[in-house]
Amino acid sequence: MLNQTTYGREASVPLIIAHGLFGSARNWGVLAKRLADDRRVIAVDMRNHAASPWHSSHSYPDQAADLADVIAAAGGQADMLGHSMGGKAAMVLALQHPGLVRRLIVADVAPVAYNHTQSHLIAAMRNLDLTGITRRGQADQALAAIVPDDSTRAFLLQSLDLKGESPRWMLNLDVLDAAMPDILSFPDQGNARFDGPALFLSGGLSDYVQDANKPAIRALFPAARFQAIDGAAHWLHAEKPREFEAATRDFLNA
Repeated sequence: MLNQTTYGREASVPLIIAHGLFGSARNWGVLAKRLADDRRVIAVDMRNHAASPWHSSHSYPDQAADLADVIAAAGGQADMLGHSMGGKAAMVLALQHPGLVRRLIVADVAPVAYNHTQSHLIAAMRNLDLTGITRRGQADQALAAIVPDDSTRAFLLQSLDLKGESPRWMLNLDVLDAAMPDILSFPDQGNARFDGPALFLSGGLSDYVQDANKPAIRALFPAARFQAIDGAAHWLHAEKPREFEAATRDFLNA
């Protein structure tokens, strides 16, 4: 079972949040707490990430099965919110197990293949010499030569565990690297479709969801709605949290 962090009161239909590649439930803590003022919110660590089990597979059907287990344990139906990799897993879940999902929110990703490989970041984490590192600032300084973007380094370093006997990445880097082609793609769903309410939220500055993707989205999600958050890029929930929260609430409470 995936590691979970639960917020809020018991509700008939909880909200499950699935993070993106290299993320964790922790990344969504502030937003999850805010959304939990009138519902139960369960943020999960996806497989091969953070405190969840490591597996040899990282396919989207396997990720969707993990989420299905969480929903079954939480009562049998849930609203689902997924970002990037987690958004693709949430889409596969809704398509393969439509009875488990009441409402679906997909954040800045489409059911298509991408060329935005992240293997260079895996190489950067692998190549970082963790010997003698006791503070995150030390790791940040060492990683800066390989990953110059401050926000990207800060995001990656959230997955560096410094509390054990020796520092380690809380990411199954070998499996994630091997699975990168699958992570970038989207599995064929045949004639499956999800007829329930679906909101595709995108960053106004992001190129992950384009007009050319909308026919593919509508073929799988006929009731899909589209909304862009101005001034936000791919990490729209972190860059524009209030706007993201408002859009999520409006959709869930419609």
